[in-house]
Amino acid sequence: MVIRGLALRQIGKTNARILVAKELAVGVLNGLIWAVIVALIAMLWFDNMDISVLIAAALLINLVCAAFAGAVIPLVLHRLKIDPALAGGVLLTTVTDVIGFWVFLGLAAAYLV
Repeated sequence: MVIRGLALRQIGKTNARILVAKELAVGVLNGLIWAVIVALIAMLWFDNMDISVLIAAALLINLVCAAFAGAVIPLVLHRLKIDPALAGGVLLTTVTDVIGFWVFLGLAAAYLV
């Protein structure tokens, strides 16, 4: 959405912060919904509340970070005069994967050990 908005020149300095805030709100809402759904499935599957909470927390944090990165990375690339359509997808995928692994394994190490 941000890349399309940049291409159509609909995003500028005045509305970039609003867009990032909206993306964060969507990330939080999406994260909460999916965290609850996945936590319930994990609870039924593993019959372990600790694992369910851990997976839900990791999912929520990852989705919020992905929403933030999905809004900010194209804006930063555009400001650096790099085409966000070419580089944004690779960077966003890398960021979400790395954050997802760190958050899940970090929470597991801190909570379950």
